[in-house]
Amino acid sequence: MLGSGDAFCAAGYLHSCNVLEHAGGKIVLECGPSVLAGLKRNKIPTGEIDAVVVSHLHGDHFGGIPFLFLEYLFENPRTRPLTLVGPPTVLTRSLALYAGYYRELQSFELPFEIKVCEMRPGSRAEVAGFRIESFKVPHNADPVALGYSLESPEGRVLFSGDSAWTEEFVERSQGVDLFLCECCTLEPATPMHTAYTDLLAHRDELGCKRLLLTHLGEDVRAAKEFRFDRASDGMVVEF
Repeated sequence: MLGSGDAFCAAGYLHSCNVLEHAGGKIVLECGPSVLAGLKRNKIPTGEIDAVVVSHLHGDHFGGIPFLFLEYLFENPRTRPLTLVGPPTVLTRSLALYAGYYRELQSFELPFEIKVCEMRPGSRAEVAGFRIESFKVPHNADPVALGYSLESPEGRVLFSGDSAWTEEFVERSQGVDLFLCECCTLEPATPMHTAYTDLLAHRDELGCKRLLLTHLGEDVRAAKEFRFDRASDGMVVEF
């Protein structure tokens, strides 16, 4: 768990960002602007990342991709391909953001191939040894907000992305090792995010072996009485 905060870095936590690793590969799941801080604080060599998987194209979820480009251009020159997985336009939006951040660097060609895997609801892909299936979630993102089911030979993860509560979480959580679910607020504040009370109401329906909450808002982080595990920056989960 490189970062477990929301878009506002509530309580000083980095943007929600995760590294999933198994014997056959390593991916970054969500890639906010603080991705390099998260990788380097946790002493994860940036060159070991095989792919970046993002749920939707809001800045706190994909705004760190240009900083990876910068890292791979200057600090840790990269030659092997990098795969981007995300909604349609993930590559064009990332390159446009990179151009906006560092306009003068457009004359520097990136020395590595960028492979892109555009995901739509119901898409399937195999990336870095992970089998990934996407599904649509209720969130106000253009062109679409996705959740993901990810499986490697070592385990299964369900990831909500940014999403209001949806009954699809119940079906997809059955038997997974970890359900990594966003929880922005204690009480519903917007129809675009999951609240703590939503999870309390549906906890008995979920079939995951472990529920871990991330993308945490300030009130969720500060709550004294809380029935679920809350992610923290630098946390490691093994299964």
